[in-house]
Amino acid sequence: MAHRFLALIPATLLLFACGTSDGDLASRPNIVLIMTDDQGWAQLGSHGDPVLTTPNLDTLAAESVEMTRFYVSPVCAPTRAALMTGRYNYRTGVVDTYLGRAMMDPNEVTVAEILRDSGYRTGIFGKWHLGDNYPQRTVDQGFLESVVHKGGGIGQPSDPPGSDYFDPILFHNGDQKQFGGYCTDVYFDEAMRWIGDGSGEPFFAYIPTNAPHSPYLVPDSYREPYAAQGLSDKDARIYGMITNIDDNVGRLMDHLEAQGLAGNTIFIFMTDNGPTTRLYHAGLRQQKGSVYENGIRVPFFARWSDQLAPLKIDSLGAHIDVTPTLLAAAGATAPPEVAFDGINLLPLWRGEVDSLPERTYFVQAHRGNEPEPYRAFAAVEQRYKLVQPLSFNRPAPTDAPLELYDLLEDPGEETDLSRERPEVVERLKAGYDRWLEDVSMSRGFHAVRFAIGSEAQRHVTLTRQDWRMVTPDGWGRDQKVLGRWEVECMSEGPYDVTVRFANAAPRAGTAKIAFRGLEESVDVEQGSEQVRFEGLTLEPGEGAFEASLVIDSEPTGVWQVDVVRQ
Repeated sequence: MAHRFLALIPATLLLFACGTSDGDLASRPNIVLIMTDDQGWAQLGSHGDPVLTTPNLDTLAAESVEMTRFYVSPVCAPTRAALMTGRYNYRTGVVDTYLGRAMMDPNEVTVAEILRDSGYRTGIFGKWHLGDNYPQRTVDQGFLESVVHKGGGIGQPSDPPGSDYFDPILFHNGDQKQFGGYCTDVYFDEAMRWIGDGSGEPFFAYIPTNAPHSPYLVPDSYREPYAAQGLSDKDARIYGMITNIDDNVGRLMDHLEAQGLAGNTIFIFMTDNGPTTRLYHAGLRQQKGSVYENGIRVPFFARWSDQLAPLKIDSLGAHIDVTPTLLAAAGATAPPEVAFDGINLLPLWRGEVDSLPERTYFVQAHRGNEPEPYRAFAAVEQRYKLVQPLSFNRPAPTDAPLELYDLLEDPGEETDLSRERPEVVERLKAGYDRWLEDVSMSRGFHAVRFAIGSEAQRHVTLTRQDWRMVTPDGWGRDQKVLGRWEVECMSEGPYDVTVRFANAAPRAGTAKIAFRGLEESVDVEQGSEQVRFEGLTLEPGEGAFEASLVIDSEPTGVWQVDVVRQ
């Protein structure tokens, strides 16, 4: 797993990447990592939003080390892969958010695995979005306690039928269970239950909420105060969701204080990408999905009262830095084969150094199975930023111009300096070229497969979240799209297979499945919502599992497929 890109990092910077040796377990810090979904840098009271009420997050900000220039990916799954591994997401197999592109290679080593192996209790409560099936689930990737939804969000194609933001159907240590209450409240309730009084081993609690992501469902008690101020329904709901998060952050901070845990707990708050509203943006350009600043710059607070004094830091930081920093704080050492792209920020947080050596953060994100050179990318350093902001959803035009901004003088990215500073453009462009070549060589961009028929997970659900497209991209119920699942069969079975349709069959037709030479079909009556195949034998090995509903000779993709090893 070692890679050549580290040779591009100045030798002085590598000094920050060194962790400490395993320390006394009782004195090691607890860790709480909260990451919200689609909340922008500006959407906080402490960052000047004139409408939004976030008193608890504002208190946290005042008591924390704040990284004012903290960067992530413009969309969520790539940020999550980098956050969990300390490595650029392209190294991990995660290139997008859906259609089989958001599954992390199980060979990646997560911060949860390393902390677990060094004596920590590890728990996740909320959104994982790096794989729903073995061996990519949370319980396979280092978390001893897990309460999560599937896919990229509640209500998306990977969700069990009937799940909702209210009384959600979640997965507790891999087992499906319905919980009572609003989803964000449930995550914090379960985290506090699991933390308890904090006795015994130190804990790592990862709380990635799916709020304030669409579909913007929130209790009326949170929405109505913002609607009364004249906000649109969408914005009132988003702001209500953030206020609900703020209330839960306050509850968790109070719990830690009551248990005597607050002082020796590293309490981090951040978000995964930019916002989906521009009601207030503090002058930053664009929003989620963009490599302009408002798509990739996010809030980042780290409070560790026993060790860190409140401090604002303008040096560039990024999601890839979180894992090596937490490991250094915890006295945990990564396996020797793990090569981080990020660095340990603790010397900066502790005030032992005033700034970091110059480095460049690279980011690229767009739809597709693999990155395309110069499409929707940015190279960001302390002062300058090179960006090609077009074509998140469609291929870039051949003459797409590169733009250059001085972020110290022009954080709103209003004045393009590419003609005035061609030498800076060429320097950053050359750095991007080397970076893309390097991260592309790590594992390539072939599909990350998950398993069917394993002892670890006998019941596997195939969903549109994880299929690879045969027809143009799509996953909605009303889209006539066709896909297939790249899997590895671990046992010949026998299997029972249930195929669920996106909508009730409008006319009689045929359901078909195929895998490694097996082809089976079942007649479908008009109005049917699913069919069942029983006692199938599958050939072990890698292959594409296909399922379709054929009506009037036209095949369309199904909604979900349950593959259950007897």
